[in-house]
Amino acid sequence: MPTASDSVSPRKSSTSARDRARHRHVLLDEQRHHERADGPAREAADAERRRADAERVEAETALVTARHEARDRAAELDELVEGSHRDEMARIEQRMHLEQLTEKAMSELGMEAGTLLAEYGPDKLVPVLTRPDGSALTADDEVPEPVPFDREEQTRRARRARRTLDQLGRINPLALEEFDALNERHQFLATQLEDLRKTRKDLQDIITEIDDRVQEVFTRAHADVARAFDEVFPRLFPGGEGHLVLTEPDDMLATGVDIEARPAGKKVKRMSLLSGGERSLVAVAFLFSLFIARPSPFYILDEVEAALDDMNLSRLLGIYEELRKDSQLLVITHQKRTMEKADALYGVTMRGDGVTTVISQRLAE
Repeated sequence: MPTASDSVSPRKSSTSARDRARHRHVLLDEQRHHERADGPAREAADAERRRADAERVEAETALVTARHEARDRAAELDELVEGSHRDEMARIEQRMHLEQLTEKAMSELGMEAGTLLAEYGPDKLVPVLTRPDGSALTADDEVPEPVPFDREEQTRRARRARRTLDQLGRINPLALEEFDALNERHQFLATQLEDLRKTRKDLQDIITEIDDRVQEVFTRAHADVARAFDEVFPRLFPGGEGHLVLTEPDDMLATGVDIEARPAGKKVKRMSLLSGGERSLVAVAFLFSLFIARPSPFYILDEVEAALDDMNLSRLLGIYEELRKDSQLLVITHQKRTMEKADALYGVTMRGDGVTTVISQRLAE
């Protein structure tokens, strides 16, 4: 069964709904009233807003345009600054190159730039120093007339000269010092060579003089010995013939001496065909011929007569007697007959204890 409270609640809810509806309606009426009252102001605000938007768009467009123009002006400014910098660098490089050329002209040519331009400037005629084929002129060539200055032509000449210079190789900075050293060495060697030539000439003169003297002395000595041999040989070989013969009579410095010996009863003349005793006796004859031709204060003879028989020994002793008149003879011999001819004897003997002893005996006063 419904209570009182339950019957009242629906009625209150209905009233509240109606009030809310009425309130909304009133609000809508007020809104319409306000909208009818604010219509002209809103239109003015919309127009102002549109105008502001247009001005804003125009300002933004002008700003973008200004930014582009500023960027272009900045690029132009950078280009002008860079160009000015390049021009300044080019002027600096040109000035440095000019200074280098001036220093090079002073160091290599010993001339200042003004003097160099005044004497060899582009207004001067250029001498022609080469042939048409590019080779250098010689003393036999006719010197061509100078030609006006042509920069392109002179540039080509300088380029060709530079290539030729490069082909010659790098410059040796020590070339002058090496040249001085070699020149000094050359002068020293030239002086030594001249001294050697003079010395050689002096030696040749001395050799020529000595050769002439030797030739003269040998000629006289040969003549004297040959004459003495012709006298001594028949004394040792009675009835025989002996001569001294030159192998090259036309050249007294290179000639040899042959002995032609022919004992009595023989037809041979060559020494190799004689007997041993005969060869020894021929040698003794030649030896004593030298003694007679060129005497000496004393002679030493070592067993010269060892291979001789008694007859030949007697003949040799006769020559000993002739030599001892003007000279002293020291004879080493085992021949008793030779000892008998001596004035004094000296002998070497060994005693019983093995000690050698020299004994002497004078035979004649």
